[in-house]
Amino acid sequence: MTINSLTAIVFPGQGSQSVGMLNELIPFYPSIKNIFDQASQVLNYDLWKIVSQGPAQQLDQTAITQPALLAASYALWQLATQSKSALQPSYLAGHSLGEYTALVCAEALTFEDAIKLVAARGEYMQAAVLPGVGLMAAIIGLDDDVVLNLCTETEAQTNEIVTPANYNSTGQVVVAGHRGAVEQAMTLAKAAGAKLVIALPVSVPSHCPLMQEAANRLEELLQQITFNQPTIPVINNVDVKPYQNANDIRDGLVRQLYCPVRWVETVKWMRQHGVTTFIECGPGKVLTSLIKRIDKSLQLINLSDFKTLKQMRGANE
Repeated sequence: MTINSLTAIVFPGQGSQSVGMLNELIPFYPSIKNIFDQASQVLNYDLWKIVSQGPAQQLDQTAITQPALLAASYALWQLATQSKSALQPSYLAGHSLGEYTALVCAEALTFEDAIKLVAARGEYMQAAVLPGVGLMAAIIGLDDDVVLNLCTETEAQTNEIVTPANYNSTGQVVVAGHRGAVEQAMTLAKAAGAKLVIALPVSVPSHCPLMQEAANRLEELLQQITFNQPTIPVINNVDVKPYQNANDIRDGLVRQLYCPVRWVETVKWMRQHGVTTFIECGPGKVLTSLIKRIDKSLQLINLSDFKTLKQMRGANE
């Protein structure tokens, strides 16, 4: 595997988890379980058992999903970068939850503190909105401005919240808010000519004003955590620029809960700063798929399978 360009490593968020997601790697890289053991000590339950054996219903609980994906992505990062001639990315970024993984890998945050934070983050998010009150939906095939206008129109009609939550790729926007308002926006999107409108199987309406209570609670917890200057620039979701200092990081992580994830702009920012290779470091291939839709000229590598990970390690040893 040849990489002769500026590289960014990106980390996925919720939706990339699956039971057994690292099982095929354990016989070859048993050190993965050490990472999960560290997380389990913080959480006071066996995280690896849930990840490797399920049930899926338990893994998909927000407060468990978040530390599980952080641990999985961080384990893959260590395997990919800890070799004789380690891969040295120019930038790191993460989609929503994945931003915490990026901060750990940039040594801005300890792994143990990150596990504590994301577990609490998941609990706060779940507690902020009662089951059935919120909804998220993907709208594919409409311009960003059209989706924003649909949300504004719906809010005026319903007096409820619905806003863009994730700008995931060109022509793909996820909206979030009160269930009734989201359903109304879905109807308007179909009438406006959207190619696909689909409700997402999540219980928490992330990245919208309904998460303000969760953000307030997270802000208090973040004040107790030590952050360092990132050793590798981490491009944040909210402002699409590198974090500068501890206060900047805390502010970004708080606002990330109720502001949209600007993933298209994040990828374009790194591309404009010379990145031509993106490596997705985490389970699944969600970000690889999104980035391909954003810019087909980019070299894309995914580290979720043994063959690719082995090639990556071989290229750097």
